[in-house]
Amino acid sequence: MSDIRLLKITEKRLDILKLMNIESLEDLINHYPYRYDVIEETYPTQEDDKIIIEGTLISPVKIFFRGRMSRMSFSVEDVYQVTIFNRHFLRQYLKQMTIITIIGKCQKDKITASDIKIKPISEIQGVHPVYSLKEGLTQKSFQQYVKKALNLLKGNIESFVPEEYIIKHQLIHKESALWNIHFPQSQEDIKQALKYLKYEEFLKFQLTMQTIKQQRTLEVGIAKRFDVQKFQSFILSLPYQLTQDQQTSVKEIVSDLQSPRMMYRFLQGDVGSGKTVVSSVALYANYLAGYQGALMAPTEILASQHYQTLLSFFKDTDVKIALLTGSLTNKEKERIYEQIQNGDIDMIVGTHALFQKKVEYHRLGFVITDEQHRFGVEQRKALKNKGSQVDFLIMSATPIPRTLAISMYGDMDVSTMKTMPKGRIPVVTKYIKSSSMKPILKDLKEYLASGGQCYVICPLVEDSEVLDAKSASQIAEAMQQYFRGTYQVGLLHGQMKDDEKDRIMQDFQKQKIHILVSTTVVEVGVDVKNANMMVIYNAERFGMSQLHQLRGRVGRGHQQAYCFFMSSSTSKEAIERLKYMEKSHDGFEISMYDLQIRGPGEVLGNRQSGLPTFLVADVFKDFPILNVAREDAMRIVEGYEKRNEYYHLMSTIQEKLKENNEYVD
Repeated sequence: MSDIRLLKITEKRLDILKLMNIESLEDLINHYPYRYDVIEETYPTQEDDKIIIEGTLISPVKIFFRGRMSRMSFSVEDVYQVTIFNRHFLRQYLKQMTIITIIGKCQKDKITASDIKIKPISEIQGVHPVYSLKEGLTQKSFQQYVKKALNLLKGNIESFVPEEYIIKHQLIHKESALWNIHFPQSQEDIKQALKYLKYEEFLKFQLTMQTIKQQRTLEVGIAKRFDVQKFQSFILSLPYQLTQDQQTSVKEIVSDLQSPRMMYRFLQGDVGSGKTVVSSVALYANYLAGYQGALMAPTEILASQHYQTLLSFFKDTDVKIALLTGSLTNKEKERIYEQIQNGDIDMIVGTHALFQKKVEYHRLGFVITDEQHRFGVEQRKALKNKGSQVDFLIMSATPIPRTLAISMYGDMDVSTMKTMPKGRIPVVTKYIKSSSMKPILKDLKEYLASGGQCYVICPLVEDSEVLDAKSASQIAEAMQQYFRGTYQVGLLHGQMKDDEKDRIMQDFQKQKIHILVSTTVVEVGVDVKNANMMVIYNAERFGMSQLHQLRGRVGRGHQQAYCFFMSSSTSKEAIERLKYMEKSHDGFEISMYDLQIRGPGEVLGNRQSGLPTFLVADVFKDFPILNVAREDAMRIVEGYEKRNEYYHLMSTIQEKLKENNEYVD
């Protein structure tokens, strides 16, 4: 790394750069623009009211202040009345007959300007990068630092991508890409720069994934042997027949358990596709082989539900099951710790309590984590390391297309479940343009009178002065008053203590509570078959995948279920998303649509999932590049020992993996 002090700038400026995580010349040139201003004369059309024009200021400038806010207005060319907000510091330059360039939005003869340049358009037209900067740095000064850094590093910026692939994919070299991304002369320059930089990011990521996968294939696991007849008898004893996807997933997982290499598999399935059944069957195979199994869930509510499910599945077997969560008393925990260590417990279900220091397993052979993106990398690793040569299965109900899953989770084998169990009826979904329950109150009363239960979901726990959204506390209080003496209304949210949450959820399951007002704490896994109506307030505030997850809490039995999305939003995009949800029940389609709109960080939780946050690449919009990079990485990893030009490349990846054995960022 080259010392940032080579720029010869003030300590104050160096401190600002440090706040931006820029501590070397390489950090500086890798701080890319987040957008570009293209300045060329533009007049509005019917479809687009954007305007960029040059004009002569012909009237005195008027400024109005309201607190710290300002509004400045003036006329240009006897044609346009211009208004701009919070740019009063430009007043000293705006003298009559000054030629200026105005950028903004136009309606008839009125322009609301977003920026004003005190220069004619001929002097500033072109493509201008815009950076995310800390206060104290201007766009101009930052660009000067980047130019100086690029000149200092001239001739020493090597392309990470091998020459063979630069030629194959018609890429420019890295040094040219960096000049183009920071100092483009045209939009074609930006396109060429991004083509190289995106491919390089994906190639690094895929080389890392493929290297980890190759290393794992060399890791010696335990080939688990068990009584296949007993295993098949257990599957036949289940209360329902496995779907085709469940059968395929079970075969893949059991094959991994029987293999002499360690399992590292990613199981993804749509809401209600039956991942819990598959994981239970897999735990039983592991048990028959003489090993302990652990199932980790992100919340106590979900852990408790998994525990109850396992108890019901294994009630006619000798399997001993325990639930280990943080809310147990110390005495209860100590008793379970002892049973786990002595091998008196065969299957342990719990939260992060499963990997605490005090927990020592007798013969841990299989670990499953549910809703894997909710656990940090270190948490998953800590549980897996509780045993020796442990097989590992991670599950997620945020489904993405299989080809994309293989590319994103390239170090794992992928099992995908789409088909639903027989008898599952799609949830009738309706978007209601309202901020209150008034339009559906009659439906709710009739449904409750028939003996059903209802979820009411709110985006907030308490009222907010900042956000215009319904809070669970406010809605619960209003509904308690309205239904007093008729129906019991409960309140559930994440700020409650775990034992209180469990008590409320149990009361709802036992039908002591008829209406459960909740935040998204019920999003994952909670299963109450008598609850077949859901009302979601401010539905526009949730992502589509999250709405699909929430909707999946109803319709768990054989009765028709209903879900109402309440929203008074006027946003065209928000309304389109909610209307899309009315007609689509395929979690894979919904997730892809959601990912394209909101990006992977919002939906999958990149930082927690162990996936890198790419600087310029987008795994969904740039999927074709990701796929090509994956194929190239597989070829490089397979043949690098025979090709000198790949050796340096792979050495870099392997060195990085020693520092961080999850991925290279």
